[in-house]
Amino acid sequence: MKPMGPIPEGFGCTDGVMTIGGKRVDELVSAAGPTPIFVYDFQLIKSRISQLKAAMPPQLAVHFAIKANPLPALVNMIAPLVDGLDVASGGELGVALATGTKHISFAGPGKTAAELTAALEAGVILNLESEGELRRALAIAEKLGKQPKFAVRVNPDFDLKGSGMRMGGGAKPFGVDAARVPAMVRDIIASGADWRGFHIFAGSQALDADAIAETQRQTIALAAQLSDEAGAAAPFVNLGGGYGVPYFPNDVALDVEKVGQELAKSLDQRADIIEKTKFAIELGRYLVAEAGVYLTRVVDRKESHGEVFLVTDGGMHHQLAASGNFGTVVRRNYPIAVASKFDTPPSEVASVVGCLCTPLDRLGDQVLLPPAAEDDVIAVFMAGAYGASASPSAFLGHPAAHEMIVGIDD
Repeated sequence: MKPMGPIPEGFGCTDGVMTIGGKRVDELVSAAGPTPIFVYDFQLIKSRISQLKAAMPPQLAVHFAIKANPLPALVNMIAPLVDGLDVASGGELGVALATGTKHISFAGPGKTAAELTAALEAGVILNLESEGELRRALAIAEKLGKQPKFAVRVNPDFDLKGSGMRMGGGAKPFGVDAARVPAMVRDIIASGADWRGFHIFAGSQALDADAIAETQRQTIALAAQLSDEAGAAAPFVNLGGGYGVPYFPNDVALDVEKVGQELAKSLDQRADIIEKTKFAIELGRYLVAEAGVYLTRVVDRKESHGEVFLVTDGGMHHQLAASGNFGTVVRRNYPIAVASKFDTPPSEVASVVGCLCTPLDRLGDQVLLPPAAEDDVIAVFMAGAYGASASPSAFLGHPAAHEMIVGIDD
């Protein structure tokens, strides 16, 4: 038997069947049609945003990073609850613009001419990733007759310790090395563009409040240093994200209150040159991951060399991260349950596998579950972020999963 991560709070049980947003899983599956299906509980997202804002300093803006879950209907519902949207592609830009949100920023290396044009026409903030991108964007802005809004994405000399994915420190494809930023800022200002400040993202998926707090202190200090060296105070600084969620065994939820308290101290103690600078954090998975569940039906139960395999109609083509093939070095089990037997005590070790013809397609590796049979529904948790849109849905030609939102306000 191998352990699995903790099942998030907020899911109930009625007559032995798991509920999401107060609705029974069997009813949700019946309403959606065939499995597999992603279900997102909007009330859990709404509650998470409210709790986060209460924990953070009141002057801090909270942005949603659409890359975590770009489902248009969900983004439309989240947009009024946050202070801005951050995008990383032309497709995400279209989703963000459709919400009517005023503050939209566009980051990411390799923006195409078409993407730069769309962003400049829409008047969103471009987080520039290189001097070359500045040159291209200025040329396009001149042709359009637009005054561009530019921020500089900074590649800091530090990274977020303990983060699942390090975005700063050393040679990186993201952003401009800190030493070159002041000259670039001066070039932006000299061009007549509207300089909007810095985007400094050091890492993601960290559960250590002290590490996040220290990174934010360094980020604020770096923003002051770069402003001083450029001879102009940054109007705005995006501190990035990094707030993690507990996916795996022994993961402990982030102490977000401590992060907020330490960030308040760092902002209060910031250098005079950035006294009037506005600050934001950019979060994706922290807002939506725990609110999503991937539901897939058992189509076959089989044994091989004494091991039980529950073969489902879903798999890694929908939930690549849960299969362990989305950036993890050592495969570990996401939280998983038999949704149709949610209150039945676990008594059997089984591996939950998908329908793809590859040994990589494994959603649960030798996990302890209630005995499951054909037509039972398996729930894979932590599916609200980097699920459907981060998985190879066309792999082997199986159909895409449905997506459904519950807990919508009347």
